[in-house]
Amino acid sequence: MRHKANKCGSIPIHNWIFDNIMDAVLFMDQNGMILDFNQASKELLHLDIDQKPEITNYLCLDSLTPTEGKEQLVKTNENPERLILAKSIFIDDQICLVIREGGLKANKDTLHYSFNNLMNGPYEGVVMHDGEKIVDCDQAFASLSGYNRSELLGQSILDLIHPNDHQKMIKSIQSTHNAPYTVKGIRKDDSVIYTEIVPETLQIEENSMRIAVVRNITERIENEKQIEFMAYYDELTDLPNRNYFQKVLKDEIKAAELSSRQLAVHFIDLDYFKHINDTLGYQFGDQLLKSCADRLKKLLLEDVFIARMTGDEFLVLQRNIGSEEDAKAFAQKLIKYFKQPLNVDGYEIYTSISVGISLYPDLAQTPSDLIKQADTAMNLTKERNKNDYQVFKKSLTEGFKERLHLETELHKALKNKDFELYFQPQIDIKQDEIIGLEALCRWNHIDKGIIPPNQFIPLAEQTGLIVELGDWVIREACRQNKMWQDMGFPKVKVSVNLSAKQFLQRDLVSNIAEILANTGLESEYLELEITESMAMTNEKYIIETLKGFQTLGVNVALDDFGTGYSSLKYLSQFPLSKLKIDRLFIQNRTEQNIAIVKTIIHLSHSLNLKVIAEGVENEEDLMFLNNENCDEVQGFYFSKPLPVSEVNGFFNKKLS
Repeated sequence: MRHKANKCGSIPIHNWIFDNIMDAVLFMDQNGMILDFNQASKELLHLDIDQKPEITNYLCLDSLTPTEGKEQLVKTNENPERLILAKSIFIDDQICLVIREGGLKANKDTLHYSFNNLMNGPYEGVVMHDGEKIVDCDQAFASLSGYNRSELLGQSILDLIHPNDHQKMIKSIQSTHNAPYTVKGIRKDDSVIYTEIVPETLQIEENSMRIAVVRNITERIENEKQIEFMAYYDELTDLPNRNYFQKVLKDEIKAAELSSRQLAVHFIDLDYFKHINDTLGYQFGDQLLKSCADRLKKLLLEDVFIARMTGDEFLVLQRNIGSEEDAKAFAQKLIKYFKQPLNVDGYEIYTSISVGISLYPDLAQTPSDLIKQADTAMNLTKERNKNDYQVFKKSLTEGFKERLHLETELHKALKNKDFELYFQPQIDIKQDEIIGLEALCRWNHIDKGIIPPNQFIPLAEQTGLIVELGDWVIREACRQNKMWQDMGFPKVKVSVNLSAKQFLQRDLVSNIAEILANTGLESEYLELEITESMAMTNEKYIIETLKGFQTLGVNVALDDFGTGYSSLKYLSQFPLSKLKIDRLFIQNRTEQNIAIVKTIIHLSHSLNLKVIAEGVENEEDLMFLNNENCDEVQGFYFSKPLPVSEVNGFFNKKLS
């Protein structure tokens, strides 16, 4: 029997078909008010139009998409666990719903098989969705997503997925293959959860649905991220490491090759970092590196990639450069950027950087070659003047090879004792007598002859060989001085320059004591020279070491005085015996330099220190210093540095 709501007028449809069709059929308006229905729909939905005239009283239509002619699963309000199939058909301004229940019953075996197939393994939630719409889910899935189960029904499953993974989800929904995949989920509280989804297609007559097992793999993903971080990031600075830099550079080279773009690799080294690290400690050094990294991070532009190489070295990839000039301009920007002081543990630290640049494709085509070339250019910058940049040129390779060869020969020279000492006499300006000899090291190369110190001392400093070489110089100078004394020559001091690395040896004082004991030279005839820059680094350690020398009876002179940044406080605290005026003040006697020389001499005498001037090359130099009451002098006017055999003659000449 046909049933019609009171609000409904005549509907143009065959009455007999409408009343006798096996499927439930009903009509409603756009607002969901039921207009007409047949007996099957009344029995299926238990309709009571007089009391409840709206369709939403019977069906959960929030999960129904108004798709013409397509069957979709819909829940009944009477029993939310009950799913029925509904097809919507639009007739004028009305909607016809064709509803039947036979689909799920007929496919019970299919559904059972699908669930068994999915449950064969660990899982944390199950969700059923028709297209993007969630049809059903278990409580575990609801808890996983942070929602109540009722909130999820009818919601788009994409609402639970991070936007970056939407396409991955849609692709799976549209695919006929049930391949597992991983997505980044967003819980109700906006927290992130990583899930693995294992889908299974469920075909219910014309309707194709998805049942998916959802596994929480957040812990696994976080562990993988941690492992990846350890592999590709620097733990101290949180910057990418060398491995990551090489990976990115390799990809950029491939992209640049296709688009004919140019790249630049900048190799950055902090000037004087090792000295800071050795004197102020590793913890302070680490804080300085972190501050430098933070400063570099501020340069993270779209076309720049930054990494920490190792130690105090950083790498910067500059993408899309137009020319070599662009790379130079960026390097200048970096250098200027680091001229501003860094705040480290409340201290303002002034540092500088040396930069080496390599260019793709002009100079190299592989990541390793680009990094190596930039490294070579950076080392050349440090050797020349620091706080600057150098673009790699092929000619540098030959220079680098020569340097490596020289380093190898330097090792051999130490082993074979190919070094010898020259001595430059120091003269008492009033008595015109020898009062000391400065020991100067020369390399007696088998092929190149005598190599002066300015050609191998910097290399010895860089390689660390300066410590071994410096110890030999002190030992040999003491031995030779004792030999001259035993030969009857006047007892004078022998002066030896200490390198910064030698001076930082914790056992330096005991080493000196051992050398004096082994050679038999009395301590008062040994004088050690240190520079201003060495004296100004670690005050506590410097004072401790100098007092150790004082206890031994060894004299200490402050070399190149006036060229650095000495403090009068330090001069009053340090147990020194002499100040040494640098040759530049003597050779270039401008009005200002003359004033500096006079001040140094007066200051020395006020502190009960001797003062010696080097670089005296003529009588005019000597007369100037004599008139200013300088105590001691040395220079070519008296003698150039002499080998041992000629020192004997110089002694004899003075004695006569």
